[in-house]
Amino acid sequence: MNDQISIIGAGISGLVAALQLEKEGYSPVIFESDCKVGGRVQSDVFDDYILDRGFQVLLSAYPLAQKYLDYNSLGLKHFDAGSYIFKNKRKECIGDPLRDKSLFFATLFSGIGNFSDKLKVFRLNRMLKKKSIEQIFKDQETTTLSYLQNFGFSASIINDFFTPFFTGIFLETKLETSSRMFEFIFKMFGEGEAVVPEHGIQEIPNQLVAKLKKTTIHFNKKVSQIVNNKITFVDNTTEAFKYCIVATEASSIIPNLSNSEIEWKSTQTLYFEVAKKAIFNRNMIGLLGNEPNALINSICFPFTEKKDVKLLSVTIVKEHSNSEFELINNIKKELKEYFSIEVLKYLKTYTIKKALPNLNDVKYEVPPSETQLTESIFLAGDTVLNGSLNGAMLSGEIAAKAVHEKNIGTILK
Repeated sequence: MNDQISIIGAGISGLVAALQLEKEGYSPVIFESDCKVGGRVQSDVFDDYILDRGFQVLLSAYPLAQKYLDYNSLGLKHFDAGSYIFKNKRKECIGDPLRDKSLFFATLFSGIGNFSDKLKVFRLNRMLKKKSIEQIFKDQETTTLSYLQNFGFSASIINDFFTPFFTGIFLETKLETSSRMFEFIFKMFGEGEAVVPEHGIQEIPNQLVAKLKKTTIHFNKKVSQIVNNKITFVDNTTEAFKYCIVATEASSIIPNLSNSEIEWKSTQTLYFEVAKKAIFNRNMIGLLGNEPNALINSICFPFTEKKDVKLLSVTIVKEHSNSEFELINNIKKELKEYFSIEVLKYLKTYTIKKALPNLNDVKYEVPPSETQLTESIFLAGDTVLNGSLNGAMLSGEIAAKAVHEKNIGTILK
């Protein structure tokens, strides 16, 4: 019988699954539809800049990132523990004084929220430091908006800080995402830092694949369907397997999942070249406060620049009907109106239609057996647990453990 263990997808989940399988003594085979690893975690070199496909950060406190990544060799660049908020043509600063004492007075005297709100942020931070991740994901779910309201935050700080900040993370504008995810992400921000690799987010999957010693990866192999123990590719070639981990969206390639297609949240990132001047004094994300007619959610200056100019990243989450030409021009106008930023050159737009899975019941982890779909097919990916880099990594590890348990059980029979 064919003993091959196949993995569909060389994204974060697939690569971690391969690492775990190698640890158990296997030599898996990965089939990837793209020409490089990473899935949704990729970067490109364009006009001598490194452009991440969508604005992405790594939260250094993620337990699985700490387990699988060597932070030192990634050359991590750190964002400061706060955000600039642009409201009424003013720039306010709000941050976490517990991690950066220099942010205390700027946060205290900012026009974002009231004094009571700032005390509540401190209380929330302290509460979540004491709360385990396991407990967070066992608690009753509500929406993030309801959670913030029930905690007693004012409409002002919800509209001007929490909504734009978590819109950029959850990729939805109404804070309908599970309160479990809010607590988890808020806890991760409070216990670590938001960082990016020096040479782009692509360095994360690049580092994972460099650790693989016994895994074979076949690129440009797009799967059309998986039936029984056979993978059929779009070029009509086939591969047999003993076990298969599907570490990508499974509903389009597994016939009996066709009626359970997952909804996805989308985002757009535009890159521009701007003049090199002190627009931001700190390495922070700029959030646009409550401006209902604006498209921009946030802006950021990535850690890559040239001699006289620097790179600007603009994130859009709101739905719109702009053509690309209209979008570029409207974003240029908004940058000038709300941020006083003059664009020198437009570079590139990334439209990520499947950026985050829209999940109703988020989990931190599941027993390995729950990743098993059939006798020979297992599922991985952030769709299995929650929409985060940590969730993607953990799901890959759990699926690989499930394959090992299944294989050992078959051998012992």
